[in-house]
Amino acid sequence: MMDGGDLSIGMHQNKAEMKLNLLKQCAFSTTPKLITSLINLRSSSFSTFVPSEVAVSLVQGASRGIGLEFVKQLLERNSQEHVIATCRNPDGAAGLNELKNKFSERLHIQRLDLTIESTIEDSARAIRERYGYLNLLVNASGILSIPGVIQPETTLSKVERSSLLLAYEINAVGPILVIKHMWPLLKVGGGNGTERDVAVVANISARVGSIGDNRLGGWHSYRSSKTALNQLTKCVAVEFARKKDPVICILLHPGTVDTDLSKPFQKNVPKDKLFTKEFSVQKLLSIIEGSKGHDNGRFFAWDGQEIPW
Repeated sequence: MMDGGDLSIGMHQNKAEMKLNLLKQCAFSTTPKLITSLINLRSSSFSTFVPSEVAVSLVQGASRGIGLEFVKQLLERNSQEHVIATCRNPDGAAGLNELKNKFSERLHIQRLDLTIESTIEDSARAIRERYGYLNLLVNASGILSIPGVIQPETTLSKVERSSLLLAYEINAVGPILVIKHMWPLLKVGGGNGTERDVAVVANISARVGSIGDNRLGGWHSYRSSKTALNQLTKCVAVEFARKKDPVICILLHPGTVDTDLSKPFQKNVPKDKLFTKEFSVQKLLSIIEGSKGHDNGRFFAWDGQEIPW
């Protein structure tokens, strides 16, 4: 006796077999292109065992901080949702592995290094083979300071080429490459399995990346890399709209959150302005879930207020 899930899988496989047989009937004039089509159809049809009405989310930069909290809340809010969590070193991601023990069937951890594009491609390939689609992509990684490597600059005289390039690579270039390789999966997923009518790409930015809101200066590498992320996201959003893809891109400012990233700079932050990860991510998820097509390309703070570019 099949339960509902088994029946869905069986119907999916039967349809796939029918398509495969139709292709085989045309194989009298076999060409390399047809052979490739047959292989791809079989691979894509039988490696997807999750029904299309189940939401699938990807959190990039998920080993700690806001990214880890996104994974936790996505898993806890919906008993059916599947989450792919990526980070540079999965074996060393203690928090993720603890969640894996609790949500073994719905959490999948993958290696993805923003500085190595082949790992992004590998991650996209693995998601395509397991699920075939995505409904949400959260780009949560970011770099502000590393002792002896990069520090926020308080004056122009402290700006270094290496710091600028590293900040741009992690905060701007990497997230856009992730979108590039996940785009086909997001187009397939759209809003299926969610209460939205579109798939969402949510890039975690920062208010300090706003040119219009910049009144203090400083932090040249971090500010400008987030500004670059904002502009790249806007370009992607315009393209998605022009092609009428069921995908939107939004930018989110989480506020000042009590994480390793902000810890060295919390001294002058008022207590009521220093948020917990739980609070910030809850607010950001609320914005994501309420997103509509007309929000494409917009920049929101944690409280839903729009931030000037």
